[in-house]
Amino acid sequence: MGHPYLFLADLFHWPFAHHYPWVAYSWVAMLFLMAIGWIGAKGIKMIPSGAQNVLEAVIDGLENFMLDITGEDGRAVFPLIATLFLYIFTCNLMGLIPGFFSPTASVNTTLSCALIVVTYTHILGIKCHGPKYIKHFMGPVWWMAPLIFPIEVIGHLARILSLSIRLFGNMMGHELVVGILFFLAGAFLAPLPIMAMGIFVCFIQAFVFTLLSIMYFGGAMEHAH
Repeated sequence: MGHPYLFLADLFHWPFAHHYPWVAYSWVAMLFLMAIGWIGAKGIKMIPSGAQNVLEAVIDGLENFMLDITGEDGRAVFPLIATLFLYIFTCNLMGLIPGFFSPTASVNTTLSCALIVVTYTHILGIKCHGPKYIKHFMGPVWWMAPLIFPIEVIGHLARILSLSIRLFGNMMGHELVVGILFFLAGAFLAPLPIMAMGIFVCFIQAFVFTLLSIMYFGGAMEHAH
C-alpha cells in the first residue's frame, strides 16, 4: 500500500508479499541490516574507515545518548535499544522507495515492537529489584495502593497503545500521501518534496519510539519512591 506496486510481489510473483507485506519487507529490512553489519565488521581496524567508521559513529552516538538518560546501569539494555532504533528507522525509510512497503505502516509491526518494549520493561524491573518491583505500582504510601495500583496498570497498558499507534499512524499517513502523489503526478516528480521531508519524519518517529523505550527502561531500573 502506498505505491502502485510491491516490488517483491509483482517482480518475483510472490503472493505472500501481497497478503503479508509487513512480514516480507521486515525480512528485507533485517537482511539489509545484517549485510550492513557484516560489511562494517569485516576487517575491523584500530583506526576505523569507511563503513566501520559510519557504524561506530552511529552506535557510539546512540550509546552516549542513552547513558546520559539512564546512567551506566542502562548499558546492559543498549543492544535492544540500538536494534529497535536501527530496525524501525530502516523500516520507515523503506516506505520512501517506490515498490517497497514500510513495515512500520502496519500496526502488526508496531504492536510487536511495543509489546517487546513493555514486556522487557517489567522483566528488567523484576531483574533489578526482585519482588520489591511491585512498589513501583503501589504509590508513595501503602494506604493509597488500592487507588494507585489500577491507575498504574492502566498506564502501563496505555504505553502499548502509545508506542504502537503513534508510529503506525504517522508512517501509514506518510505512505498514503506519497502513494497518492505518485499516482496523481509521479511523472512530474511532485512527490520529491514530500519524500525529502519524509526522511526527517522517519528519523523523528524512530527517535521518539527509542526515547520512550529508554525512559521506560530507566524508570523500571530506578528505585521506587
